[in-house]
Amino acid sequence: MRCPFCGNEDTQVKDSRPTEDGSAIRRRRQCQACGARFTTFERVQLRELIVVKKSGRKVPFDRDKLHASIQVALRKRPVEPEKIERMINGIVRNLESLGESEIPSAVIGELVMEGLAALDPVAYVRFASVYRNFREAKDFEQFLGELNLIKGHRQPPVPTGGE
Repeated sequence: MRCPFCGNEDTQVKDSRPTEDGSAIRRRRQCQACGARFTTFERVQLRELIVVKKSGRKVPFDRDKLHASIQVALRKRPVEPEKIERMINGIVRNLESLGESEIPSAVIGELVMEGLAALDPVAYVRFASVYRNFREAKDFEQFLGELNLIKGHRQPPVPTGGE
């Protein structure tokens, strides 16, 4: 494993243990050249996934990119890291179990939307605003209105003050 600090390829494993949910092996490593310590995770990969973008371009699936986009939506939200990791593991397992090696980006986006809806409503709206390309405040209003109708919580109209 290459050291992320100095680039040396001679690193030593100091400790290995399974993650809490058992989906990966967490390894503490130390670089033999600079002495830096860092953590790596080893996961089972059932198949090589390729993401098919809206443009038709194909790129390898990147779990770290998925994690980063979810972290942006969850920024400053009170959600435990373990719940985030479980959600990401669930999305990846779901993608791997589809039986296809090429996955449209829209499928991934919808799975993230489902996961965030269950995890944190604010993060869900944040992600939706980027994923669905909201351009104006009325896009938020419409989305939130649909969300309230779906959940069965129809909000009464807000008085305009002119009555």
